[in-house]
Amino acid sequence: MDDRIMTIREMCEAYDVTPRTLRFYEAKELIFPIRDGQKRLFTKRDRARLKLILRGKRFGFSLEEIRQLLDLYHMGDQQLTQLSRTHEVGLERLHAMEQQRDELNEAIDDLKDQLKWAEKVIASLKQTNKAAE
Repeated sequence: MDDRIMTIREMCEAYDVTPRTLRFYEAKELIFPIRDGQKRLFTKRDRARLKLILRGKRFGFSLEEIRQLLDLYHMGDQQLTQLSRTHEVGLERLHAMEQQRDELNEAIDDLKDQLKWAEKVIASLKQTNKAAE
């Protein structure tokens, strides 16, 4: 995208979000659209921030973590602080996601075992009921 200003409708279409989502991020001071009466106009900076917000949410970052990371952009060190902290938070999130995956895989295996057991019991009971008839 270029440096042009986008309306809320254009932002919604470009990033597959709702106007309510954009207003929510504005209220949380994550994006800062230009206000022209009732209109919200979004700059290149807003678009970049929205992309990072959406990516962070997809990775499971909290809005507060995303805010803190976005606020590190203007540290004057060519984003070294921002990138370093983002890397740290990303590693923490990756570890948590892997742990959740492992726990979910274990639960899936346990459920499969229980379902196999139930199938055997059901089959046995059906046999018993047929024999009793």
